[in-house]
This record gives sequence, C-alpha cells and structure tokens, in this order.
Amino acid sequence: MERGRGGHGVSSDRDTRTVVLSLIAGVFFGGVGGGVAFPTLPRLGTLLGFSALTVGIILAINRFTRMLLNTPAGTILDRFGTRRPMLVGFTLQGLAPFGYVLGLTDAWTNGLAEAVPVTATVVSATTFAGSRVLWGIGSAFVFVGAFSTVTKVTTPENRGKWTGYLRGGQSLGFPAGLVVGGLVANLYGFTPAFLVAGFAGLFAALVAFFVLPDLNPTVETDTGLREIPGIVASDVRILSVGLVNFVVRFLFAGVLLSTVVEYAAVVGIRIGFLDATGISGVVMAVSVLFSSGTTLLAGPASDRVSNRAFVSIPSLGFLAVGFGLLALVPSLVGTFVGVAAIGIGVEGVNIPLLAYLGDISPENDVGKLGGVYNVFGDFGSTVGPLVALPFAVRFSYTTEYLGCVLLVILTGVLAALTLLGEDDHERPIVVPSDD
Repeated sequence: MERGRGGHGVSSDRDTRTVVLSLIAGVFFGGVGGGVAFPTLPRLGTLLGFSALTVGIILAINRFTRMLLNTPAGTILDRFGTRRPMLVGFTLQGLAPFGYVLGLTDAWTNGLAEAVPVTATVVSATTFAGSRVLWGIGSAFVFVGAFSTVTKVTTPENRGKWTGYLRGGQSLGFPAGLVVGGLVANLYGFTPAFLVAGFAGLFAALVAFFVLPDLNPTVETDTGLREIPGIVASDVRILSVGLVNFVVRFLFAGVLLSTVVEYAAVVGIRIGFLDATGISGVVMAVSVLFSSGTTLLAGPASDRVSNRAFVSIPSLGFLAVGFGLLALVPSLVGTFVGVAAIGIGVEGVNIPLLAYLGDISPENDVGKLGGVYNVFGDFGSTVGPLVALPFAVRFSYTTEYLGCVLLVILTGVLAALTLLGEDDHERPIVVPSDD
C-alpha cells in the first residue's frame, strides 16, 4: 500500500520544484523578522528591568497564540485554499516588529545605542507581548500553509526531499535574523534592528504576493474541527509524532534560544568586540545553519528507508550530545560544537516526522493535521521560555542542560516503541465515523 496521497495540482517534479522554490522565496524574509527577536528581546528585557518570567512570557506568547490558531488555520486552508490566508499571515508577521519599536518608546528616552534606559512600564511590556501575539497569528497561517502546500504538490517518493528543502530554505531566514538582530543591536541599537526586521517581513509579503501559488481545495467536504481530537486519540502514531515534536521544540526554541544570551554572559564567551548580545546571535545562527544544512540530507534519506523513523530516532542522539557539551564544556569551542550538534538533531528528527505525517494524512485534512503537529511544537516552544530562564536562575545552566539530555533519552524510547511497528508508516489514518 502507498504511504499516502500527493502530487495534487502539479504534473511533474519540475512543477513541484517551481512551487516549492517560490514558497521558499517568501518565507525566507519572514524568517528574518522572527530571528531578530531572540538575540535582542532577552537582553533588552534585562536592560529595561523586566523579570525573567516577563521576558519568558514575551518570548513565548507568540507561540502560545500560534498554538491556539494552528488547527483553525489548517481548517481555513483546507476549505479556502492556500494563497489568501498565507498572504494575510505574511503581512501580520511583517507588522509585528514595528510593535517592538512602539514598546521601546515607552521605556527609553530614545531608541539609539546611546539611549539611557528608564523604568520599564507595564505598557511597554504589554506592547511587546501584543506584537508577539500579532506575529503568532500570522505565522500560524504561514507555517501550516507551507506544510499543506508542499504535501499537496508532492508524492510519497519525493515528499521527504521537498519537505526538507522547504524547511531548509525557510529556516535560513531565521539565522539571518539572528545575526542581523545581534549585530545591528550591538552596533546601532535595538530600534534599528527591529526596523530591519519589520521591513524584511513586509518584503516577504510582497514576494509572496507575486510568487505564491493558489492551491484550491481538491475536495468538497472535510473533517470538522470537533473530530480532530478523535483522530489524534485513535492513532498512537499521531500522538507520538506530536510528542516528539513537542520535546524538540521545547529544547530548541524553548530552552536553547531563550537561555543562550544569558548563558553566553555567565560563561563569559566573547569574540572580538562582540558582547553577550552580539555573540549570542552568532551562536544561535550556527545552530540554525547546521539545522538548515541537515534538511538537505534528512529529507532525501527518509525517502529511501522503509520507515522514516529510522532517520528520526538516531538523530535524537545529536540533541543529547549538544546539550551535554553545553553543560559539561562551558567554553567557546564547547558552545559552538554543542549548538551545531543540536541544530543537526532538530531537523534530523523533525523533517522525517513531518513527511511521515504527510504520508498518512487524508487528502482533505492535510491542513488540519499539519496544524495539530504544530500545536504540539508550539506548546513546547511556549512552555520552554516560561521555565528555562527561571530554572537556570534558580539552579544552574549545567543542571538544566543535563536535564535536557535525560528528556531526549526518554523521548527516544517513546519513539522507538510507537513508530517502529512493521509497515505502520504505510497505513493511512482512518477518520472516525459518527455511525
């Protein structure tokens, strides 16, 4: 039996290439805006007097918002096509960084590097949080729409490859944002960094307007939102894929990206003129660049094995090694090697799982199940910043990162027990009936 359906609306691999490359062009610049936030907001929060919990809430609330909207966004994409909802999403992502600038005006005498910080107000924190909510709404449509688009224009024989290429290209915008955010904030101040992010996001919307294809629904009816929990509960594979995605996003976007700025400051990592803010952007970019490079290998590799989990499960080992190095070798070399290993593990795990989900998704529910997948990931990304910074402050980064190693080991055991059943990856999901 085939793994699943695919290739809807395209006639050749060349057409698929055109669609995916066009999509990559738009999401790259959107990723720049998302990347700028991580090397700037944690450090800015410290300078403005925000507590660790407040900074964690600001970093996490966009993912919490996206978590709530992922499945509804998938429903809209399944019913009305991909183009218009994704254009709205790109536009909202582009507007969000301008909200950061508004937040700064409430807490600084001016927005340049020489500014003198004053007491951060509740209004300032609320403005930052509200801007992150706006970004979360937009990214729900962009992320789920990207998964839905690629799944519908590919087949089981090439889905892993093109899923990997999309994620690789999509994530390249994020490290670009990490570097831009860290360097521009370091050299010119936070306001210029946020303005660069905003204009990059709006440019992404413009690019998407010209190149994004409109993949209309291929069926007249679809599964209702109320039936989605039943689908998830009835298939252990969906729960397992979701839980693995939760752990990976919890560790990477939740723990690593929200703690590495202060980790660099505590450990005293420096390169030339770069302080903790600047160096953290470079460190995070290294991780994401290795992550992006891995997508070029993990996707095609998963197309060649009988079960895509044979690629995902070993890749969890890179996450364990990476966090182990951060905990036990707190140096410049240990940090760079550790975050590189984590980057390899992130997409080495996630790309095969995402293609796996596309294999077993019913044609008319691709968007919603993609939303379910992102709900698990965004929940991990939401919880991570809320606990990571306070935990590290209360105990230590060594303790926290060693705990991450243990969590990776437990996740590997879960994945092996649930995803390695004989030919399970070829069995499509059966939608529960009301009869």
